Amino acid sequence: MENRSHALMAGFFTIALLTLTTVLAIWLGRDKIKRVPYDVVTSNAVSGLNLQAAVRYKGIKVGNVTDIDFDEKNPGQIILRLEIVPDAPVTSSTFATLGYQGVTGIAFVQLDDTGTSKQLLTASTNPDAVPRIPMRPGMMQNLEQRGQAILVQTEELTRRLNSMLDPANQKSLMTAVENFGQASAAWKALPAKFEPTLARLPELADQAKLTMVEVRTLTGNVSKLSNNVNQLATSLQADDGPLARFNLVLDNVSNSLILDTLPKVQSAAGEAKVSLRSFGRLSESLKERPQSLLFGNPVPAPGPGEPGFVAPK
Repeated sequence: MENRSHALMAGFFTIALLTLTTVLAIWLGRDKIKRVPYDVVTSNAVSGLNLQAAVRYKGIKVGNVTDIDFDEKNPGQIILRLEIVPDAPVTSSTFATLGYQGVTGIAFVQLDDTGTSKQLLTASTNPDAVPRIPMRPGMMQNLEQRGQAILVQTEELTRRLNSMLDPANQKSLMTAVENFGQASAAWKALPAKFEPTLARLPELADQAKLTMVEVRTLTGNVSKLSNNVNQLATSLQADDGPLARFNLVLDNVSNSLILDTLPKVQSAAGEAKVSLRSFGRLSESLKERPQSLLFGNPVPAPGPGEPGFVAPK
């Protein structure tokens, strides 16, 4: 009986000790920090993400995932409830991605910020509502999408290769290879055809040098001719040059014409006018008395007081 009582006491003591240890562990492990709830909405898969998964802000752990549920209002969307410490700088430009830790495949929520906004994230419609953080495709999602695109391109490439290697295309390909071989053989024959031309290159180079020498000589002669033309122009335009003397001769001729020749011409013109008048009177006299050309002019009748004057009756 005494042994049973000792065993019963030992059992009670063990149970009490375990209960006390459990309560102490729960009391010590409880989180006294008040956390801020946020919702992350996504339509992508969240494979590997479990409850109490870590939430990291630029690599620093700031909270945990407390709930994973479907969005009743938008079928196909998933809502993740995050509990984040209040001093985490979650702004309107903060976004979430799904990251994977190591090679174990354990997922966590990675928060990042574009830096375009400094305003802390709050619910836009109802202050009591839980603010929502948008989720963007992570590295694995991008790799999956690009992997699918690569697979599609690989299938298309395989299909084109199969189409290229069918019998008809193989014949065309072999014909092209043969043509390429013929072109290569013709290309090998080209150096032999170019050898005579290449052999004449030194002679052509010497002729080009002689031509350059002649061109330089011609350039020198042209320069000398240009200098002579410049000197001739300078001498012609000098104050005592031919042009100046020619201008002086023209001035002298002009003065002579104005001062000497023109007065004489005017005098000769006056005499010619007088002669023409006399010739006109002579013509009128001959018209009136043509006999005067043979017998001369008649003697005019004597006037009063002259001998032979007869007064009219």
